[in-house]
Amino acid sequence: MCGFTFTVFLSAFQLLPTAPFEILARGGSTFESGLFLGCLTYASAFSAPLTGALSDRAGQRRILITTSLALTVFSLAYAVVPGYWPMLALVLVHGVFWSGLLSASAAYLTNSIPETRRGEGIAYWGLSSVAAIAVAPVIGFWVYRRGWTTLCVESAVLNLVMAAIAWRLPHIPTAAAAQPRRQSVEWRVLVLAITLFLYSFGYGGITSFTALYADANGVSPKGIYLTVLSIVILATRPLSGRLGDRVGHRRVLLPCLALIAAGLGCLCIGGTVRWLIASAVIFGTGFGTAYPVFVAYVMEHIGPERRGAAFGSILAAFDTGIGTGSTLMGGIIGSYGYAAAFGTAAVLSALSIPYFLLTERFIGRPSARQSARPA
Repeated sequence: MCGFTFTVFLSAFQLLPTAPFEILARGGSTFESGLFLGCLTYASAFSAPLTGALSDRAGQRRILITTSLALTVFSLAYAVVPGYWPMLALVLVHGVFWSGLLSASAAYLTNSIPETRRGEGIAYWGLSSVAAIAVAPVIGFWVYRRGWTTLCVESAVLNLVMAAIAWRLPHIPTAAAAQPRRQSVEWRVLVLAITLFLYSFGYGGITSFTALYADANGVSPKGIYLTVLSIVILATRPLSGRLGDRVGHRRVLLPCLALIAAGLGCLCIGGTVRWLIASAVIFGTGFGTAYPVFVAYVMEHIGPERRGAAFGSILAAFDTGIGTGSTLMGGIIGSYGYAAAFGTAAVLSALSIPYFLLTERFIGRPSARQSARPA
């Protein structure tokens, strides 16, 4: 699963930072360049509750194989479509398959981890995506200099590798198929997961615009922010996942939300190399830890037969935040500048703390299986 996820993000994070530059090269505006990630994540968010539930019933391994092959087709299609509007239309369909891939892989992984070490296991698994993000933008910009078509073909090859890895994964049966049909959406999880929306808004802007922000301030290499961010997450996440299992996932989550807001505030202050690195260190410490401990906290309350649906709800909130941030921050940057955009993101991230405290009651008590586990 680590190999599969590393390949997933190695492919995706070569396309995501470079696509805005390709859209600009095709005559698009800054706002339109942010729509690529925005359209992907909106489509993913709106479809995730349904594709997550589908993975519970159809089987997570089967969904992983199917979506990997579909992403191969999308990568090749980006190379041949003319203009930038067809790219934006295509990425909407891309996002549906992306949500199925993420929900199925997360549910498959969670069902493989011992319950008493869930936070640690999710954190270790998450390192594979972080490691990919650390190198993918640099590789992506290097390949992009040789042409957009070359980049798309390379991404397609990586997606075929994903399909081959998924084919080799063992099948893990769940009880979902034998359960009475329930509602597809885990609404209680979705309500709490809006916490993720509030802080992932800023991550959407970071993914789409930190390279442009660095370029506007004469910072080289342009992908330095995402690289430093990934290195920080790689260094802190193994410790934070184990810490969450020992002292409580909730206790670790709340300080992380404050760090995310502080890191975005650094970008609001300045875009020099020092401020970019300082922001990446602070934001990365909080952001890299917040997601695995939040997921581990939620999974304490969800049975294995509904984890695909639960991950779908988590992904819906998370991706809606990323898409909204990428889209709206592009417009804010175009009208008011980078400081205003990252300042807006910092305020929303700060609001995630009171929102979580107000809505955590909706998740209910831990399931009987979780409550009975040994200390």
